[in-house]
Amino acid sequence: MTTTPLRLAVIQGSTRDGRLGPVVANWLLAHASARPDLTTDLIDLAETPLPTTFPQLGQAPADPAHRALLAAVSPRLAAADAFVVVTPEYNHSYPASLKNAIDWHGTEWHAKPVGFVAYGGFSAGLRAVEHLRGVFAELHAVTIREAVGLQGVWGQFDAEGKATDPAADAAAKAMLDQLAWWADALREARTKNPYGS
Repeated sequence: MTTTPLRLAVIQGSTRDGRLGPVVANWLLAHASARPDLTTDLIDLAETPLPTTFPQLGQAPADPAHRALLAAVSPRLAAADAFVVVTPEYNHSYPASLKNAIDWHGTEWHAKPVGFVAYGGFSAGLRAVEHLRGVFAELHAVTIREAVGLQGVWGQFDAEGKATDPAADAAAKAMLDQLAWWADALREARTKNPYGS
């Protein structure tokens, strides 16, 4: 791997009141921040809401307020070398806030790897991940195989936000190891030959 740290954007997808997403995202950030090969940026969609009304296809938003909202997120996604999406599972899929954020962007995802931390009840959020894989493939991103799924998430963390099951920590490490490999390889490829050129 190169010596310049990889820029990892962690996207916290839940905007629901009383959400557990920040606990899960902060746990993942603690793992990522401990690595010398990664720098992190948390994009919390509840704190950086995006417009839900889109301009005509191929046009930039005319509303200055919409442009301002996008300016809080878009450059950060563009600067990232890799992404981790932290998502709950809602009705066998992922939240509308996450789809909205994904759909506002295009080239920001191109030729970059995406990892997943999903959580929920019985399914551990993995049905949401399977839906997201197809979406990111359409956006020319590379989703990695290793993912973290937290079943019965309400009992998975202690009062300090640490995982109670060592298997969760092991899964986070495996996912970040694989993500960093892909991020390094794809960053080098984009440097040598910009994607889509």
